[in-house]
Amino acid sequence: MKRKRRIKESRGDRLFMVLLYILLVCCVAVFVYPLYFVIIASFSEPATIYRGEVLFWPKEVMLDGYEQIFADSTIWIGYRNSIFYTVAGTLISLGATLPAAYALSRKDLVGRRIFMFFITVTMFFSGGLIPTYLVVEKLQLVDTVWAVLLTAAVSAWNLVLARTFFETTIPSELLEAAQIDGCNNTRFFLRVVLPLSGSLIAIMALFYGVGQWNSYFKEMMYLSNSSRYPLQLVLRGILTKNTLPITMVSQIQGIAKKQQLADLIKYGLIVVSSIPVMVAYPFVQKYFVKGVFVGSIKG
Repeated sequence: MKRKRRIKESRGDRLFMVLLYILLVCCVAVFVYPLYFVIIASFSEPATIYRGEVLFWPKEVMLDGYEQIFADSTIWIGYRNSIFYTVAGTLISLGATLPAAYALSRKDLVGRRIFMFFITVTMFFSGGLIPTYLVVEKLQLVDTVWAVLLTAAVSAWNLVLARTFFETTIPSELLEAAQIDGCNNTRFFLRVVLPLSGSLIAIMALFYGVGQWNSYFKEMMYLSNSSRYPLQLVLRGILTKNTLPITMVSQIQGIAKKQQLADLIKYGLIVVSSIPVMVAYPFVQKYFVKGVFVGSIKG
């Protein structure tokens, strides 16, 4: 059995690989360290952070911030709302995007180029905030969960990606064979197209889910009842206004103590709000690379 000969690398190739690894390590440090710093800062005494002593390890570990977070009902209501908006919004978005994308991928759809033109235009031009708000108000959706779920139900970019995936992945011969066996369009979509589109469904769920979880602007515009606020809107209020929920403030004595605890709660909230995405990502990581090439042109 012949042994494979290894191609000898030149000094220039080795130098290039060393520089490439150094660059990758630097990029990882730039993206990962801020999140790592927030984590260790959430366990550290605020005074040590002000003095610049917290760099790689927490100093004078304390859990007061997390104790306040877990004890406050306002934050947990926001957490519950965010989970509901993310799950329900993702399901609604998938239920609207996938059938529409498949229909637009069919060459026998009359007027599909016209539909695609108007959909593509919305990627570059929109009606604006005021007209959108007036439409939502006219439909009597203001201060309801439907204002959150329906206003971002379909992304034109995701719709184009899904349409391209169906065009390049689902051969027309499958439809012809199914029609010969008496299969209608609905059954073909549910029984054939969806099972063959697992990677697309996973990446669309990731895109929509992360987008919905991080969303706060439309909730800030359409919701006035704090009991419907998502976690990100609660977090925004704490970070931008430098204020704590009333239930927390009443338990804190002293301005200095209040400020220290406020800083710990800010760091802790960032960590708590990031946990669901960080936990879910490893399960869809294998589909992420496929998702990058979903809309690519195949020769």
